[in-house]
Amino acid sequence: MDLATLWPQLSTAAACLDAQQQLHVPNPALCELLGLGARRLEGMTLASLAPARPELVEAFRRVLAEQRVVQLRDVALGDASGAMVAVDLTLSPLGAGGALLEVHALAPSGRESTAQLSESLRGFAHEVKNPLAGLRGAAQLIARRVADEGVKELADLVIAEADRLAQLANRLLQGSISSPFAPVNIHEVLERVAVLLASQGQAVVVRDFDPSLPPLRGDADRLLQLFLNIGRNALEAGADRVGLRSRAEHSARIHDRIVRLALRVDVIDNGGGVAPELADTLFLPMVSSRPDGSGLGLALCREIAAEHGGALNYRSRGDETVFSLLLPYGENHG
Repeated sequence: MDLATLWPQLSTAAACLDAQQQLHVPNPALCELLGLGARRLEGMTLASLAPARPELVEAFRRVLAEQRVVQLRDVALGDASGAMVAVDLTLSPLGAGGALLEVHALAPSGRESTAQLSESLRGFAHEVKNPLAGLRGAAQLIARRVADEGVKELADLVIAEADRLAQLANRLLQGSISSPFAPVNIHEVLERVAVLLASQGQAVVVRDFDPSLPPLRGDADRLLQLFLNIGRNALEAGADRVGLRSRAEHSARIHDRIVRLALRVDVIDNGGGVAPELADTLFLPMVSSRPDGSGLGLALCREIAAEHGGALNYRSRGDETVFSLLLPYGENHG
């Protein structure tokens, strides 16, 4: 697929900024958020989007000068009706002196925060529930008829994943993609990830958990998706060993702020690593090292991290690649 096909699929509102801070190729999500057509947004400057926040211009300069991601929280953008939309902004460096602008809408209070989904998406959610029910029923029959405990465990895994997809379909039908945040035991999420990864190949999954970590508020399904995306990328890169490690981190830096206490989860693999030419753009949409890759997986992972007020980064050390998720305790959105 080409950029024109994949760019509209990104759920995060986004656009490219040139060296003069002018918007280019705003995606449909940004147009919908602001109620403005692509032609209206094309060529608008960063400053004109939020005239009350002059620090946006300085943030853009820091992105170019330091070649790092900068986030700004609770920025008011004007929409087509003249009303203000509260958002978080992320600026990421691109080549040729530009930046990628990502806009994360902050949920308003009350029932009006429920997302309005298209009828086609609702139809898809409705139709997918039927084959999921059949898949779940077949797995239940297998679990009842076989004596092999290993096969029963795999059948239970199929049932659990079918239930997770059915819950997602229900959320779509109810008009909300995201669940309200609730206390999450991160080790239950990571254990599920470990079982799923082990079922997909010959890789050894190593668990290194800190049992003293308290729960944090979040969306367990979204976090599961984040870790699964990273783990599956590792398997596709040829890893035969994937480590899942949890730790507490004090005075952690998350983008431009220091938080008193954060959860750190590392996904460590010995696969082929990240190509040097992708190092600066790995988390951007449409960037992939695989010919058949969409380049949306890691962009989605970073989107999920941002939803939780956190940050996702990676580093290579020797023959290992480490993706690290930092989530603040007591400061999560939702």
